[in-house]
Amino acid sequence: MTTTDRRDVLMAAAGLTALAATKVDAQAPTPAQPGQFAWLDGDWRIAHRRLMAPGDWNVFEGEASCWSILGGRAHVEELRIPVRDFSGMGLRTLDPEAGVWLDYWMNAKVGKLGGEGVAGRFLNGEGVFDSEDRDDQGSMIVRGLWDQITGTSHRWRQGVSRDGGASWEWNWIMEWTKA
Repeated sequence: MTTTDRRDVLMAAAGLTALAATKVDAQAPTPAQPGQFAWLDGDWRIAHRRLMAPGDWNVFEGEASCWSILGGRAHVEELRIPVRDFSGMGLRTLDPEAGVWLDYWMNAKVGKLGGEGVAGRFLNGEGVFDSEDRDDQGSMIVRGLWDQITGTSHRWRQGVSRDGGASWEWNWIMEWTKA
């Protein structure tokens, strides 16, 4: 091999190394940033399915009004379920220092936020919000997932994983359609 051949091989190897170093990880979360919930702004009709027991789903209708505030650094959702005389509020706030959104919930009948916000971010176009919890069966991950997002519809699901996220039991599914 000549000096020129070796130089060409080394330059090609250096180029491949640089290309590999700049490749974006497809699983990397999108940094939390203002306006990421703007797609949710507006009025919505919601078809709820809530798991009561294996194979037994409670089905009911609801509605929501959503809007961004503070330049997209916070997002408010007013959820109403008239057939159940229920209303509540979702509040998502941007924590730029931690690079996450914090998702809070408030039942209108209780009148206060229900604990610490659940941290989440967008991964491959889906909003993933995970928290650790425990019940009589042991520890689990509880996930709130915004997916199938389009300009006129999306889905929110709540699920539980008892195997570290390898599988999920979805226990609440909300199909949102723009009103």
